[in-house]
Amino acid sequence: MIAMGLNVQAEILKTWWLDTGKKDDILSANARILDEYVRREIKGETINSTIEGRVRLESEAKIVNSTVRGPCAIGTRTIIKNSFVGPFTSLGSGSEISNSTVEYCVVLENAVIKDVERVEESLVGRHARVVGNGRRSIKAHIGDYSEIEV
Repeated sequence: MIAMGLNVQAEILKTWWLDTGKKDDILSANARILDEYVRREIKGETINSTIEGRVRLESEAKIVNSTVRGPCAIGTRTIIKNSFVGPFTSLGSGSEISNSTVEYCVVLENAVIKDVERVEESLVGRHARVVGNGRRSIKAHIGDYSEIEV
């Protein structure tokens, strides 16, 4: 089949496949991948923090006065301060989590979550900012470059 001048082919997969067209589908796929593939690998720095279970902490990442519970993947240059992260959470490179709880989430590159009591079952886009007053809980799909206050 030819579409717009490009070749399109079909293939029969011999393993599982997940459609990730919606927030809940992405979160489900993330949880499955973390559960099946993440092994404990700590390359980043921890200061006065606890890491429980299978956590992959990339180089140049820093966890300060926090707890991270796996399975969880934390990208390079990510900073976690005074927070709880995990389980089934992936944090993209350069993201920042401070004074917050983040569980069962996918947080993409360079996103910031600050002073939010609880972020759960959420997809946070690239360069997004989620700032709270420390007393709110959210479940949301937050687009790239968005800024919200809760």
